[in-house]
Amino acid sequence: MKKIIGLFLLLLLMSSCAEKKEDSLAEGIWLAELTAMDDVILPFNFKLMKSANGKLQMEIYNAEEVITVDEIETKNDSIWIKFQVFEGYIAGTFTENSINGEFIKESLDRIVPFKATHGITERFKNSRTPEENVSGIWETEFGKGTPDKYKAKGIFVQKGDKITGTYRTETGDYRYLDGVVSGDSLKISAFDGAHAFVFTAKVTDSSMNGAFYSGNHSKELFTAKRNEAFELTAADSLTFIKDGYEKFAFSFPDADGKMISLEDERFNDKVVIVQVMGTWCPNCLDETKYYIDYLKKNPDTDLEVIAIAFEYAKSKEGAFRSIKRMKDRIGVEYPIVLAQFGSSDKALAQEKLPMLNHVLSYPTSIFIDKNGNVRKIHTGFNGPATGEKFIEFQKEFDGFVKKLLSE
Repeated sequence: MKKIIGLFLLLLLMSSCAEKKEDSLAEGIWLAELTAMDDVILPFNFKLMKSANGKLQMEIYNAEEVITVDEIETKNDSIWIKFQVFEGYIAGTFTENSINGEFIKESLDRIVPFKATHGITERFKNSRTPEENVSGIWETEFGKGTPDKYKAKGIFVQKGDKITGTYRTETGDYRYLDGVVSGDSLKISAFDGAHAFVFTAKVTDSSMNGAFYSGNHSKELFTAKRNEAFELTAADSLTFIKDGYEKFAFSFPDADGKMISLEDERFNDKVVIVQVMGTWCPNCLDETKYYIDYLKKNPDTDLEVIAIAFEYAKSKEGAFRSIKRMKDRIGVEYPIVLAQFGSSDKALAQEKLPMLNHVLSYPTSIFIDKNGNVRKIHTGFNGPATGEKFIEFQKEFDGFVKKLLSE
């Protein structure tokens, strides 16, 4: 009888251990695929690995950009992947070599189908030799024939069938785009945890005709032509203080409920940069990282930065959670106040800042001298993905700030 009981307990223990055992995900390179509108596939590659303490980590690759993700949870066969700053996350189920689920942005009620497969290194499958080389500058128009049409500057480098680059617009850039030219077709994509972009086009040596998909909620047709001399309107000439307003002014709460304004003592006799932004905005994140780095390199100057956040989180508490997450994750030491939650609509934002002719872009930065006068307003932000333009911006920014500080 004792032998029978002992055998029963052993079997029970083995069964219990089996129930608690979780599947493991294969380390190494994976191919992820999001399904955009028209069933267009938006691919990107990532690498799974384990940290020194055994936790799963991910690196997402877009051209030369590497995004580290360190908030990955698994339970049994379920997985949740949360990105560094942004609200969006991936939830699904997995086996050793596959993940099936959804990319979810709760505040916007957006859900995009997601799947990933281990061991695939190619972002786009390509079985055709490229018929064209699209390296160079492309004068581009998105939304042609619609009231919302806008210009962009395509900047691309093609090596063999591989293509990298970005589209610059007057409000920012479309991230590190990565893809292929297959025959007479171009396919490029980017995924950064907030935005999911894919562009497809037919190309000739001097023209492009295609479609731009943002997740599965937006599609814009575009046309482009080669134009090495093409330039966008200068970012410093798009937004201005309206007639009848002498100063830029606001009063919005911080996370403690304290109302912050430019009349506060900390801003007296200081050069102030007011950053209009949102924690959901990748271009804002790029700009914020730049400001953090600049302040660290120039700690003993009479320069203050304050951010005004316009959040699409559905509650004030949710908006401040997003702000705190951003501050904690990337080390923002300057104040961020909340102007609006529940929507990032630019028309509503302009109502909160009526002295501006419009809020055209997140981010927008207002440069104020020591006497409280607005000296420049810079619309949008062209970040590291824009290469030489980003280097040019840094030089102009440093020179202008030092000029204001010296006055």
